[in-house]
Amino acid sequence: MPAAITGLGVVSPFGLGVEAFRAGLREGRSATRRITLFDPGDLPCRVAAEVPGFDAAAHLDPEDLPRVGRIVPMAIAAAREALRDAGIPDGLTSAEVRRIGVIIGSGAGAIDFAERQYEAYYRDGIRRVNPFAISSSVVGMVSSELSIRFGFSGPSHVLSNGCTSSTDAIGYALHAIDRGEQEIVLTGGAEACITVGMMEGFCRMRAAALGWNDRPDKASRPFTLDRSGFVLGEGAYLMVLEDGAHARRRGARIYAEVAGYASTCDAHHRVHMSHDGAESTRAMEVALRSAGASPGEVEYINLHGTSTRQNDRVETLAIKSLLGTRAQAVPASATKSMIGHAQGACGAAGVAATLLAMDGGFLPPTINYEAPDPECDLDYVPNRARTGRPRLALCNCIGFGSKNSALVLRIAGP
Repeated sequence: MPAAITGLGVVSPFGLGVEAFRAGLREGRSATRRITLFDPGDLPCRVAAEVPGFDAAAHLDPEDLPRVGRIVPMAIAAAREALRDAGIPDGLTSAEVRRIGVIIGSGAGAIDFAERQYEAYYRDGIRRVNPFAISSSVVGMVSSELSIRFGFSGPSHVLSNGCTSSTDAIGYALHAIDRGEQEIVLTGGAEACITVGMMEGFCRMRAAALGWNDRPDKASRPFTLDRSGFVLGEGAYLMVLEDGAHARRRGARIYAEVAGYASTCDAHHRVHMSHDGAESTRAMEVALRSAGASPGEVEYINLHGTSTRQNDRVETLAIKSLLGTRAQAVPASATKSMIGHAQGACGAAGVAATLLAMDGGFLPPTINYEAPDPECDLDYVPNRARTGRPRLALCNCIGFGSKNSALVLRIAGP
């Protein structure tokens, strides 16, 4: 029986909680603003999709505030909401917590914390460096912080595969449940990478959106002719993935089943995608096959849709190869147009948006779709949400290093 998603928790650029995320998606709002987490000065890109007014102190013990990065309280807040939504109680027995694992995706981990330690070292010397500089900076610590906080003693892993990190984390969680290794896995992605170093690096790469500093709400514009790069985002998108039979026995609410997963590699370039999109197509084909489904059953696709020149064109080509004559008839939207690109958490953000679409009867839009690119000619659900309740959906993800990953979500049967 496929694994079931029984709980969802979100910290997004729309605010704290699933309902804030749902409302932002329905309304088709842009969450991109001028950067406030640091002074962007004269950077070529001075806009990002930050989580507004996030209070780390509300989710951490006071002594831990200076010891961890921003990603940790975000992940804790999302995890707490997801577990509560799934009806996972506190005070589980030792046998019960051993059956709960944590498998999270993150590209940069606590990079903000690491950057602060380097700054302290070069400015003031080693004695000003936090004793937790190493342990709190490594990406793998994110899952450990969650396991420790909630007392889960199943496997505690972080997948760090760049943009596909959280898609792969959910896929690995699915495999752990399929193999009977875990009954429940807290999974998804978290990222807090809006930092000086990251922004400078992406500007230097010319991957960040350029030319929209005076109109930040227009900066992320996937599939348009005048797109110029992605908007960096942040957030935590966590879910409780559970053995389907176990979920039904305890009477849990089921958002949808994670029915299939696959990943491939173009084996092409450390940054650029292969121009034909063949391996991205193959990832989606294999994911559908593992779900026992065909391309003809796909009713919605949540796209990677970064708003970069190459990604949007190649992803469009890959969808056409997958769907053939149905390509223009299947709605497909880019959540990043609203909440930016949360790097390693972006796949989980797309899954969360798709779950809310399946649950709430609406298709999230691709906003800022004002100047269509002739090479990008799918139904991107332009500018406004649309009524619809897909029964089977694809969540597509593409990353640096030629990586491609896809998940299949399906409305659970009786």
